[in-house]
Amino acid sequence: MFDISKYYIFLVPVVVGVVVQATKFVAYCSKHGWDWRYAMTHGHMPSAHTGFIVALVTSVGYYDGVTNGAFAVAVALAIIVIDDAARLRVYMGDQGRYLNMLIRQLNINEDQFPRLKERMGHRVSEVIVGGIYGFALTLLLAKFLG
Repeated sequence: MFDISKYYIFLVPVVVGVVVQATKFVAYCSKHGWDWRYAMTHGHMPSAHTGFIVALVTSVGYYDGVTNGAFAVAVALAIIVIDDAARLRVYMGDQGRYLNMLIRQLNINEDQFPRLKERMGHRVSEVIVGGIYGFALTLLLAKFLG
């Protein structure tokens, strides 16, 4: 018989990631109006990337323990993902803002050079909330599943 409990270590973070993304969608739409295109928006509260990766670290630690290689790999991956969410994509947004400013100042045809997205990364508060949300939901779900 198929035992799904063997896959909780990965299924729990996937469920948590979907819940965090859905929460972000509802929060964003409540401010900006309902539009399905916002379902996969980047940035904003809470960070779904951080929620998922913290859920993965928590799940590996919960189900396999914190003294094995899988936990170390999950922590290393979490550092990369969180750094990307909080720092690297913010720099990309800054570059987009500067390029948009140059295009406007030089009166370049915006049809040829369309406006770049300026909001790509997360504020530190969005990353922190995403991490706390991912950690708490993972523990709650893991306890519920037994």
